[in-house]
Amino acid sequence: MSEQSRRPHKPYRRPHRDPVRILAFDALRAVDERDAYANLVLPPLLRKAREKGDFDGRDAALATELVYGTLRRQGTYDAIIASCVDRPLREVDPPVLDVLSLGVHQLLGTRIPTHAAVSASVELARAVLGDGRAKFVNAVLRKVAQDDLDGWLAKVAPSYDEDPEDHLAVVHAHPRWVVSALWDSLGGGRAGIEDLLAADNERPEVTLVARPGRSGPEELLREDAAVPGRWSPYAVRLTEGGEPGAIDAVREGRAGVQDEGSQLVALALASAPLDGPDEKWLDGCAGPGGKAALLGALAAERGAVLLAAEKQPHRAGLVARALDGNPGPWQVVTADGTRPPWRPGTFDRVLVDVPCTGLGALRRRPEARWRRRPEDLENFAPLQRALLRTALDSVRVGGVVGYATCSPHLAETRAVVDDVLKQRPHTELVDVRPLLSQVPALGDGPDIQLWPHLHGTDAMYLALIRRTG
Repeated sequence: MSEQSRRPHKPYRRPHRDPVRILAFDALRAVDERDAYANLVLPPLLRKAREKGDFDGRDAALATELVYGTLRRQGTYDAIIASCVDRPLREVDPPVLDVLSLGVHQLLGTRIPTHAAVSASVELARAVLGDGRAKFVNAVLRKVAQDDLDGWLAKVAPSYDEDPEDHLAVVHAHPRWVVSALWDSLGGGRAGIEDLLAADNERPEVTLVARPGRSGPEELLREDAAVPGRWSPYAVRLTEGGEPGAIDAVREGRAGVQDEGSQLVALALASAPLDGPDEKWLDGCAGPGGKAALLGALAAERGAVLLAAEKQPHRAGLVARALDGNPGPWQVVTADGTRPPWRPGTFDRVLVDVPCTGLGALRRRPEARWRRRPEDLENFAPLQRALLRTALDSVRVGGVVGYATCSPHLAETRAVVDDVLKQRPHTELVDVRPLLSQVPALGDGPDIQLWPHLHGTDAMYLALIRRTG
């Protein structure tokens, strides 16, 4: 009998199924396979885990950090993983790459001890990939664990002097074209763009809006760790996150979750001076309904009526739900904003928050930075211009149109406004800055661009245009 055959065989140990890391893996797979957004995928997964009794609050917080942290730093982690494997990353199976990325984030982006980060990732790999590929994961993560994040960045990022945009792209985990576009929009030197890119990688606070006539900030401020908003009188920030759906006012629709930048867009349009009556308001791209709900409440305070139009029927349903209970009259219609059913010159105030690349909301949708392509700008451009032209047709002489977008890209902001207004001689830009005098650093005007690193908001853009003839 050989020596090997006399050795007792180790019994097979089943992999430990860690519910937190399995949930994080499932969320990343949904984002990768279905082009889903993490902010839509994660809440139902967390809710189901809590209902099964697998999760407490700390587990939910860790799962959320693993998902969002991994997605934010994906480009940086890919560069590090690429230097630790013997094949191009495109030849690594996507599920394996997701497990590796989760492991790298635990090693380089959290305070989880090195041994725990590696062993937990290997157990995850055993549970979802099998023992064979778990060995590959183990080998790669042990290489990654030999240095910290700063050490790895020094190895995988080109120097700033050699290639500033590529350096910033790797260090701050943004595609190079996005770095270039944001830098053009922001202007200035290195400090500003580094502050902006760093702000995109920070976890945003949950911001609530108290809808006038239905709730007030004082009610929301009674919640744990709630503080007033920075700029909007209706905003309340939850500094420790939490679950907004558990708040009575939010659950009942009297308040909602809404970034302060979006609130400021609605407030500026509602505050713009008009020549003549102020009775009919239009939200021409109303889905999913956050701005419409605030506009409807503001309109009700002065006896005006809001019409909210949304092309997609399911999103129109979300708008109606957001407006349900509004103290004043309102109506929701399913309509294409470029071919509207209403007559020209009907409205006193019109808002078009147009579809865009979403580069202004990368804090909340970190995966969008890797999903968007420069050619998306060309796809959105005709629609953005058509919606603005129709909005100008829809407002009466003396009325005001607000053109808004959650992107700071110049091709989606000033280029659109400039192109359309060249063909519309009977219009004038309204200076937005005096309408938001409480907000600093709004630029040279008359339009405004908000920034995460300067204002703590999404990078919302707003131009106000008065029709003069």
